[in-house]
Amino acid sequence: MRIAVISDIHGNDFAFDLVEADIQKQSVDKIVCLGDAIQGGAQPAEVVRRLRQLNCPVAMGNADDWLLTKNGIEQENIPPERIKKMEAIRDWTLSKLSDDDKKFIAGFQPTITLPLENKLNLLCFHGSPVNYEDVIPPTISEEDFQKFLGGYENNILTGGHTHTQQIRRCGKNFFFNPGSVGIPYNRYQSKTHVDSWAEYAILTVQQGIFDVQFRRLPYDVQEIITIYRNSERPFAEDMIAQYQD
Repeated sequence: MRIAVISDIHGNDFAFDLVEADIQKQSVDKIVCLGDAIQGGAQPAEVVRRLRQLNCPVAMGNADDWLLTKNGIEQENIPPERIKKMEAIRDWTLSKLSDDDKKFIAGFQPTITLPLENKLNLLCFHGSPVNYEDVIPPTISEEDFQKFLGGYENNILTGGHTHTQQIRRCGKNFFFNPGSVGIPYNRYQSKTHVDSWAEYAILTVQQGIFDVQFRRLPYDVQEIITIYRNSERPFAEDMIAQYQD
């Protein structure tokens, strides 16, 4: 079985289109999305349309829930000026979505379990199996890593949220993050620079042999900059600067 795992599209349908085209060449059996699909980018309605066409399960991300409910932002200690910008982008995003689009997003699930073989499952989530806000970066201590995932080690585990591709042993199995389709970046930089490629991963399971392939699809950064400038999305230049810096 081959499963394409995508995450953190963040309203970037241009990158999502590249990923879908690449997936179609990889002979996968299933696709699963780990959330944070819509909010933030210049093409929210287009991403919803593509997800619907793919008809794949989608986990609820923190940005997805915040888009619909504004839940959780008070936990992040975000400066008031940035919150105003986020709310303006949120309002614009919602204006681009139909009521059916919003119902579709509300149907995203907290976790998704996909059967693999011999009673082994792939457990899919955004942050952790219990909280989409939980952060599991590559540098997390083993003690904290086990606090988040140690109770789920009978599964292969996959989560997003950090926009960082990684794989790590968890008991007799492992955890992996496919990276970000829409906004990949190095979270350890002092100033955010968004990379001009789209990321995802393919899990292959066959007769007890497991393989994770990380994919990166480069593109011309000027194309996504043009999309932002033509979108009328609030504070588009702030996002463009993150591609140029």
